[in-house]
Amino acid sequence: MLSEIVLLLIGLTMILAAAEGFTNGIENLGRRFSLSQAVVGSILAAVGTALPETILPLVAIFLYGGESAKEIGVGAILGAPFMLSTLAFFLVGITVVVSTFRKRRDFHVNVEAHSTQRDLLFFLPMYALAVLASFLSGKRFSVFIVMILIAGYFYYAYRTFRGESADIEHAEGMYLWRFCRRLGLSKSPSPHIALILVQVICSLVIMVEGAQTFVASLGHVSVSLGMDPLLFALILAPVATELPEKFNSVTWTWKGRDTLAIGNITGAMVFQATFPVSVGLLFTDWRLTGLALFSAVIAMASGLIMLAQLTFRKSLSPVTLLFGGALYLAYVAALIIKA
Repeated sequence: MLSEIVLLLIGLTMILAAAEGFTNGIENLGRRFSLSQAVVGSILAAVGTALPETILPLVAIFLYGGESAKEIGVGAILGAPFMLSTLAFFLVGITVVVSTFRKRRDFHVNVEAHSTQRDLLFFLPMYALAVLASFLSGKRFSVFIVMILIAGYFYYAYRTFRGESADIEHAEGMYLWRFCRRLGLSKSPSPHIALILVQVICSLVIMVEGAQTFVASLGHVSVSLGMDPLLFALILAPVATELPEKFNSVTWTWKGRDTLAIGNITGAMVFQATFPVSVGLLFTDWRLTGLALFSAVIAMASGLIMLAQLTFRKSLSPVTLLFGGALYLAYVAALIIKA
């Protein structure tokens, strides 16, 4: 039990350290190519941190096979946008609250409203189309919808690259570059692209390993404490698999870079609603019922609430982000009641 708790803390430390290294590297990558905040947050950071949990349903569906594995795959596909639209937003809201009490910032989320609106305006119809597909019969419909989703993501990426967004105003000196300069291994006035990529990729690998260590240790601890393994699988495990996005966004929010923080979440929501969903549509039965359908409805409800506030108030309140926690608790309550 003690060893598992130690591993739990090690996994968490790995995630936190890697998140700091990843966000630092991605910011410097954005500045190196003069990319906007929207591109860095919604495309580079979002896709980079979304890839690890995207692999999980692919492994379940293609390597293990069988109906149960496909059900696990569908659950993982649906779990990503659900967790991002509830707990991830909630953690950003909590970070704003804490940093306000620490007098690091005002109680306000400083985002580019049009960039976040764009993300949500792509996420909501594409995810709704994916949910609608579960009520249609025939693979022809599935193939047609997959074509729309994939084309939609590429159009979204194009709009993000071409859309108006501020440049990254300030990026801290890249950690690996500063370390190399202290050792006398580099004398360049700015970090080389190869060095930036090394830091970004290594941080991502450490983040994934830390998340796996955290999930495994959390599972052993939950069993030792007598927790129902099913409830753990449905409630706690998905929380851990989305830790990269959550901690990246928390890191950026703590530093006052809200556009990057929110973009990391909403951009990942768009990605998760297209490519992983397409795999589910093509290679599983994709019949959403019960709690699976409920999770999708909650994800869309959260997105609609944020979109409404951005549309009518042109701003985003921390209270709205905190409401994501209430939506997650509603789902947990439904799980417990059903169990």
